[in-house]
Amino acid sequence: MKVGLFRPLASEGIGGGNTFEHEVFEQLLECASTSKHEFIVFEDLGDHKVTGNTTNFKQALRKRPFSAKQLYRSLRSVSQTASSVPTPTYRWENKWIRDSLVRERIEFFINVSPEMAIVDVPFLMIVWDLQHRLHPFFPEVSSRGEWQRREDFFSQVLKRAAYVVTGTDAGKKEVQMFYGIPDERIRILPHPTPRFALEDGAKDTSTLAQFRLPPNYIFYPAQFWSHKNHVGILRAILHLKEKENLRLPVVFTGSNQGNESYIRQLVQTLQLDDQVFFLGHVSRPALRALYQNAFVLCYSSFLGPLNLPPLEAFALGCPVIAADIPGAQEQFGDAAILANPADHLQIAYALRWLFSDNAKREELIRRGRERAGRFTGKDFAKGLLDLLDEFEPIRRCWSADSQDLLRS
Repeated sequence: MKVGLFRPLASEGIGGGNTFEHEVFEQLLECASTSKHEFIVFEDLGDHKVTGNTTNFKQALRKRPFSAKQLYRSLRSVSQTASSVPTPTYRWENKWIRDSLVRERIEFFINVSPEMAIVDVPFLMIVWDLQHRLHPFFPEVSSRGEWQRREDFFSQVLKRAAYVVTGTDAGKKEVQMFYGIPDERIRILPHPTPRFALEDGAKDTSTLAQFRLPPNYIFYPAQFWSHKNHVGILRAILHLKEKENLRLPVVFTGSNQGNESYIRQLVQTLQLDDQVFFLGHVSRPALRALYQNAFVLCYSSFLGPLNLPPLEAFALGCPVIAADIPGAQEQFGDAAILANPADHLQIAYALRWLFSDNAKREELIRRGRERAGRFTGKDFAKGLLDLLDEFEPIRRCWSADSQDLLRS
């Protein structure tokens, strides 16, 4: 089959979304030489500006055996004006896309980004979460029409997908419960531990020096959305400070998504200014060093069922306290301490436990490293390629030329 996919769309500031898209995209390119399918890489041309370059695609092609029938090309559209192409939050109806699919005779599309879907040909959709259904009250999934945009998108796209890929059985049940997708069209591929975290490397203390942080800090890399529950961590360390005279520093990283000023004000109100450090968005080397030198990752988000930072922490030798939400036990196994994110006392007790029991902490580090290596980007990419092989006997029942009807 001739398979299309987009170059990663998520900006670096998005955090986990950017990491996931690049991980899957790059691993697909690397594994493509083992597949019998052709691959066409599309640019996101919603603004009609080609971003990045195609050097890595050409180099990847040259490094592959000459007999491998892989094709990497960037499709550029220059015939339309920027004003003629809508750029909604979720996109799946664009004329330039339909025309490009026909021109390139695309037979199947892999939708890696959660914000873009190709539905004019058979396609595969990767779903991170459907939390607008489970937690419709958080402003980031409900305000300014966001709930309806998400609902319109998922109700259209999931029902039309040849395969819906999710990372856990909890995620699969949500897809079935909310959108009635048949069991055989939903496949579970555990989210991969990002390669940057799995790479061998000495513990980096020099990069960390720029931040002048105290030792034994609690680390939480999360954008400032309300659902990330920075509040739960703040109330937990306040409890430990007032009731047990245990003053634990906390490091927050991540870009502001509208809730940072509220969190900063709460820090002042709770008189925790000397314990909380806001670093903003940090570079990948700095993020890696922050994991390596943290005492513990405390991932208190209400939303799931999939989250990447605990997997990154596992790989980099940082023990994990994670929110006890649907899918957490399935994703993390016995490698993390789970605490109810709505109960700051549970978070506090988990923190105190680790700070008073070094043997438990070392055991979590060992289990975490083992867990991180189970699900790699290469495993995920190979799972996607297996689905292409499975679908090919169905797709060969009609010609790609029949897609000319899309032009009408």
